[in-house]
Amino acid sequence: MTLTYYGYPKCGTCRKAKKWLENEGLAFNDIHIVENPPTKEELQQMIENSGLEIKKFFNVSGMKYRELNLKDKLPEMTDEEKVALLATDGMLMKRPLVTDGSKVTVGFKEDQFEKVWRA
Repeated sequence: MTLTYYGYPKCGTCRKAKKWLENEGLAFNDIHIVENPPTKEELQQMIENSGLEIKKFFNVSGMKYRELNLKDKLPEMTDEEKVALLATDGMLMKRPLVTDGSKVTVGFKEDQFEKVWRA
């Protein structure tokens, strides 16, 4: 099974997650989330598979999130609008995003990775 890993090279959390995956010997496609963000369709599928609310996919501590004043705007947006917005900019997404096509993790917490990705 090859995972798809969406990360940002300058992100410390992404580097920790990537190192964890490598140490576990897991094969993954490394995708730069800013240069090649997931499409609306891919995001929609990940959101459905994750069982998480869309808000969990937003990088709420990011500059872009604050610049766009999304804290106030998101509650008034439809789910479709939120997904479309996320797909426009990888910096808006919480990272890393890791998926195998059915399971999804958002961000990096070692205990969560162990539960979901430990081979």
